Amino acid sequence: MTDQDIARLFLSPDNPRQRRYEALRARFVDGKPWAQIAEQFGLNQGTLRNLACELRKTQVISQFDDRNTKTHSRRDARIIELRQKEQLSNAEIADRLKADNLRAGTTTIGLVLKRAGFPRLPRRVARAVPQVFGAAESDIRQFQIRTDRWHTRFGGLFLFARDLANAALDRVVADWPSSQKVPAPAMIRALLALKLWGIGRPYHVMPDILDQGSAFFAGLNVMPKKSTLTEYSTRVGRQHLRTLMDAWHKVTQTLLPASDGSFDLDFHTIPYHGDEALMQQPFVSKRSRRQRGILALVTREAQQRVLVYGNTTISKASKNDAILEFVDLWEQRAGHLPRELVFNSRFTTYANLAELHARGISFLTLRQRAPTIIDRLSQRPLNSWRKIRLHNIGRKYATPRVLDDIISLRHYPHPLRQLAIEGLGRDKPTLLITNRMNDHPAILIDRYAQRMLIENATEDAINFFHMDALSSTVPLRIDLDLQLTLIASTLYQGLAKRLGARYATATCQTLFQRFVSAPALVITNEQQVVVRLTRRAHNNELRAAGYVGPQGRIPWIHGRQLILEYS
Repeated sequence: MTDQDIARLFLSPDNPRQRRYEALRARFVDGKPWAQIAEQFGLNQGTLRNLACELRKTQVISQFDDRNTKTHSRRDARIIELRQKEQLSNAEIADRLKADNLRAGTTTIGLVLKRAGFPRLPRRVARAVPQVFGAAESDIRQFQIRTDRWHTRFGGLFLFARDLANAALDRVVADWPSSQKVPAPAMIRALLALKLWGIGRPYHVMPDILDQGSAFFAGLNVMPKKSTLTEYSTRVGRQHLRTLMDAWHKVTQTLLPASDGSFDLDFHTIPYHGDEALMQQPFVSKRSRRQRGILALVTREAQQRVLVYGNTTISKASKNDAILEFVDLWEQRAGHLPRELVFNSRFTTYANLAELHARGISFLTLRQRAPTIIDRLSQRPLNSWRKIRLHNIGRKYATPRVLDDIISLRHYPHPLRQLAIEGLGRDKPTLLITNRMNDHPAILIDRYAQRMLIENATEDAINFFHMDALSSTVPLRIDLDLQLTLIASTLYQGLAKRLGARYATATCQTLFQRFVSAPALVITNEQQVVVRLTRRAHNNELRAAGYVGPQGRIPWIHGRQLILEYS
């Protein structure tokens, strides 16, 4: 290189750090104006002024300060040391770094370990449960109510006591597997109390069993332990659950608005992390892969906004006929067929769609965007598409273009209506097919958009009710757990209904945080049980909804009158 070539390295540097350095030097040493410097070095004037301002404040050009590099080197070395010597997880390493005044998130830690060649840690087993010595055994015969005062953090559970008492589930489960110490009604209430509190699987129970509130809500002296809950779930058969959910259907009609007969259906895969060789591997959409798990059909009532049906006995071979099984079951429960079913593409076969049409059931579903269909649509003239306005979709996609056609499909002997929709944020048109031949396209598109709420409902069941927490280390019958999730979801929706329109679309997590997760002082005597909830910002809304004063007599707490108060 000649001297001129080397000079160009300083006058027109390629390295971003050197370019900023030379730009600042040209300003403060050579006195050049910002506009000329920005043009010479290809930088923004605002960036240059920010660098100059930082230099005046700190007297250090951060772009060339080697202290950050030294800190990162020390941090990375500490990360590698903690993984190599102590086998800590990324989250545990982050906590240790914070104690050492070295900060790094779990993503950064993962990248450092990956660059260093460390493999991922094996899956951890369930967390160790502390041993509680001297704890009383759960026995309903030892459940007594004396004149007493005690505190509990489970005070919000008693908001559901009135609805449970009115449901009279004790008679429904009276012939279930039972024992003298913990009869079936008390066991179901104990499991439901944990579900309503969002505790999840039984191995989360042990730290809370010494709190008297949850056991009192279930009508027991203490909560059953993990082994008892697990063992009982294996004794409950499918016929027991069928009887329970048939009875619960009648309760739902009293708690929630009348059903309009329109349902959203969706398949959900509950991941399984055990070694069961016979476990099938359905597709897990949120992970975009096939994985061992249990395929469940969940159904949401559109008007009531609540999950009303769950089936975990579906295999890949019977998947297509699951929709007909739901129709038959709903007809038995409600005395009439569903009015409308809305579901995703590849949910069932065209032959089953023909069966739905023959039974007078409307349906609305997506059609796969095959290349031949897209090619034919692209050849249609522009004047055959018309613009419409939607109401339940964001402003950006509120005016799509629609092509409304009548089509015929193999194995479906009747004409079908197909809506091709452009302008919904996708590269290819969205295809809707339905047997509703006379409705305006905007009504059909808005209705299918509402189906997306079942995914929100499923997400709520996963995040709050722990529907995906199926674990080989804690065996619990998933069909019982799913039915308890449906019951708990209905109870929360009943709470939302009483609270008013403001909470019509609130998630269970929101309702729990604002109303249910409330400590309380419990005052008991021979006549009544007073639950005095602590002072909170939303107590006035509970009062307005009727959750104040006498709530009725609760049979499993010895028929005492339940009274809700607020401190």
